[in-house]
Amino acid sequence: METKLQKYHKETGIKQAFIAQKVNLTPGAYSKIVRGESMPTLPVAIKIARSLNATVESLWGDLVE
Repeated sequence: METKLQKYHKETGIKQAFIAQKVNLTPGAYSKIVRGESMPTLPVAIKIARSLNATVESLWGDLVE
């Protein structure tokens, strides 16, 4: 199943490596977050969302009950 981050990257064409560098993560660590294999801490989630001009809720909101 495609995650919201995967969909966002496909739709915008923004490279994962670019965002990983921007938020100070290794490409491998960011890739795990994009695939849904790992959850970022709240500060990292905020940095990712801001880097993508999105909100934390729009990227992970469906995971919160």
